Amino acid sequence: MESVIEDNIDPGDLKKFELMYNDQYRRGHVAEKTQFDYAWCLIRSRYVEDMKRGVSLLDDLLRTAKDDMSKRDYLYYIAVGYTRLKDYERALKYVDAIRHIEPSNHQARQLHNYIKKKMEKDGLMGMAIVGGAALALGGLVGLGIAVLKK
Repeated sequence: MESVIEDNIDPGDLKKFELMYNDQYRRGHVAEKTQFDYAWCLIRSRYVEDMKRGVSLLDDLLRTAKDDMSKRDYLYYIAVGYTRLKDYERALKYVDAIRHIEPSNHQARQLHNYIKKKMEKDGLMGMAIVGGAALALGGLVGLGIAVLKK
């Protein structure tokens, strides 16, 4: 699962799919596959704004999807996008939507577990940072009081 989440797109590939998408957009109609491919490339970009744009393009596809298989795929890749953006709560909502459509979906279960682990890890790291900052602040206050007493 980590390889899917941590995968970054080659900038040359991103440019290729961007050109295809923009060419079709200028002509007035973007094929569903072209939009999906470009969105997936954007989600795997190193840049947050690209990832957000990719999620948005997939969300547009989700709203117009006609069959459950396409909906499931769009939900999954949107969840991956939100996971890469570290918006774990929103990612879980999309994973849960997949599990509602297909309760035994193995990929959705794996992604759900991965997100939960990331939430725990990031939560622990956040608490450690806050704890460290509080400890440092306490040390500075203590030092200040000691200096004032002299």
